[in-house]
Amino acid sequence: MNERERDGYVLSTDPAAVDLDTVHRWLSEDSYWAAGRDRDLVARSIAGSLPYSVHRDGAQVGFARAVTDHATFAWICDVFVDPAHRGRGLGVWLVDAMVADLGAKGLTRFLLATRDAHEVYRRSGFEPVAGPQRFMEIDRRPTRDAIIAHLNATATER
Repeated sequence: MNERERDGYVLSTDPAAVDLDTVHRWLSEDSYWAAGRDRDLVARSIAGSLPYSVHRDGAQVGFARAVTDHATFAWICDVFVDPAHRGRGLGVWLVDAMVADLGAKGLTRFLLATRDAHEVYRRSGFEPVAGPQRFMEIDRRPTRDAIIAHLNATATER
């Protein structure tokens, strides 16, 4: 188990440290990308990933997970910081820890997706995908149409 401390917060890579009920609530009720995701699906996604948690006074206040082949590539996803704890750099801390840990194991490529946190992830070294036309997808999420509509509306506002 890998733990780090900063300003009263503890970052853990121990899967047992994940408060599944809290993470499920955040993702299914408070995120735009996983709205309505059922608890079993959240549990399975965490079990199949490398979860990172941030706690304060024993309560989970942040979460992220990496989907990886453990050799070359990681998809960083489900990054969430409790609104009461935002603005303290916890999201950057989570992502930086993931990139550092996985980079130390030899991974050289990291990918993530965001609607509105580009500046946060730039602090961790992320930049827009070079050659996005090379990427393709199959997206069967039931919320896909709502997510795309929101993205289009946001782009029009800019």
